[in-house]
Amino acid sequence: MRILGIDPGSRRTGVGIIEVSGREVVPVCYGVIRAGDGDFPERLRTIFEGVRDLVRENRPDEVAVESVFVAHNAASAIKLGQARGAAICAAIERSLPVAEYAPRAVKQAVVGRGAADKAQVQHMVRVLLELKENPVEDAADALAVALCHHHTRGTLAQIATARR
Repeated sequence: MRILGIDPGSRRTGVGIIEVSGREVVPVCYGVIRAGDGDFPERLRTIFEGVRDLVRENRPDEVAVESVFVAHNAASAIKLGQARGAAICAAIERSLPVAEYAPRAVKQAVVGRGAADKAQVQHMVRVLLELKENPVEDAADALAVALCHHHTRGTLAQIATARR
């Protein structure tokens, strides 16, 4: 089972794919789609094409995306939502199931604390995936989203089995 995690951003979208086989979880690839500072519709195209190409090349089975966090600026949240939509469209173009997770849920699943900072997420992703060094922030966040989805799927499977 391959899971693509996406940490959407209108300038930098983190992506990471993990492969799960039994209890083993290994990173397949991770990085950042850099959309830059240009015209906003062109940035959306860059995100869409980057995710689409990643899906074609690596064939994930499921996709997990971090949901929009609105703190201060509504205009920024709208742009983030559009970037998120571009990434999701690239995934559903291949009929992949998409799950969404709140940032706090991702941090809780990976670090054990919903208010964890970026450095803690980077560290735990490195430890959990046995990486030699911390991935860049956006890639670490994307891998954390994929790990959150893996943990959530496992928990839901255990609950379903227990109910039978």
